[in-house]
Amino acid sequence: MTEGRGGFEGLDACVHCGFCLQACPTFLATGDEADSPRGRIELMRGLERGDIAATDPALFYHLDRCLGCRGCEPVCPSGVQYGHGLEAARARITAARGVSRLARLALWTLTTPGVSGAVYWFARVLRSVLPRSFAGWGRIRFAMGMLAATRAAQGGGGRRKAAKARQVAPAALRRPSPPLAALLFRGCVMEGLFSHVHDATIRTLAVNGYAVQEVSGQVCCGALHAHAGLHEDALNLARVNVAAFGDGTEPIVVNSAGCGALMKDYGRLLGDERSQRFAARVKDVTELFAPAPAPGAPLDLHVAYDPPCHLLHAQGIAAAPLKLFAAIPLLELVAVPGAAECCGSAGLFTLLEP
Repeated sequence: MTEGRGGFEGLDACVHCGFCLQACPTFLATGDEADSPRGRIELMRGLERGDIAATDPALFYHLDRCLGCRGCEPVCPSGVQYGHGLEAARARITAARGVSRLARLALWTLTTPGVSGAVYWFARVLRSVLPRSFAGWGRIRFAMGMLAATRAAQGGGGRRKAAKARQVAPAALRRPSPPLAALLFRGCVMEGLFSHVHDATIRTLAVNGYAVQEVSGQVCCGALHAHAGLHEDALNLARVNVAAFGDGTEPIVVNSAGCGALMKDYGRLLGDERSQRFAARVKDVTELFAPAPAPGAPLDLHVAYDPPCHLLHAQGIAAAPLKLFAAIPLLELVAVPGAAECCGSAGLFTLLEP
């Protein structure tokens, strides 16, 4: 990481104005000032100064309840970098008290090469026979509902052959050749449970004039590790990805908001020029469709869109996804009240704080 205070310096701009309160989902749910961004900032400041011990139960109780949605950042008039401070605090807490067994198990099964492949295979088999009636309250039933929801719409969701994934729209809709090169980041959870999204990404990029190139040697982005306070693990994964994608100029396409947010931050985390150049190449897939996407096939549907927190708040991307919907004839986008608020999943939060 770059020299300094490890991320705590991003909290210095806070003046306790309170604009963040109504943007914080946990404060809205509990009404507890300690569950608000400015309350947690005071806890994090106390941790950095040494006034609060990293093993203080009240400290990690309130910080663990933070979703990390970063909805407080865009509404902050002072530009407080809350997310950086939260990662720094969690890293210090984890160094002092370790990571829970459940978090360790989740990270091991979801992100470890050789292990995660078998886990995702079993999960895909399970979701194909898992009734949605198993969904409900509690850690296990909530996780089962989440798993069932990873299936592709209209009965899809199986892994399709690469050739089929690269099918594109009729030639009349394609952008001029030669196509531009783009590198696809596949990740761990996305590759294991949402490969149909990768397939759709490749097809949509092709229609818009991009030829996707696969990159071997890439690993988990490290976001889950960073959010769990495993700072060194996140750095090691980041170094592997920087090396795997090389020093070219092609955009690195990401279709997972949490992955994209952290990968755009590799330059700050690793603190060298190569990682900064890498971070500048990382693009959410919707960013590549400027000034407007190629038109799609008509879909006579009403569609509700819930923007991912790390796309809307952390990456500041709001308009680009809407242009995709606008490029589909007949489709009508329906406004959803509270769509800018966190859905509650927040990575491992689903398992750790059901």
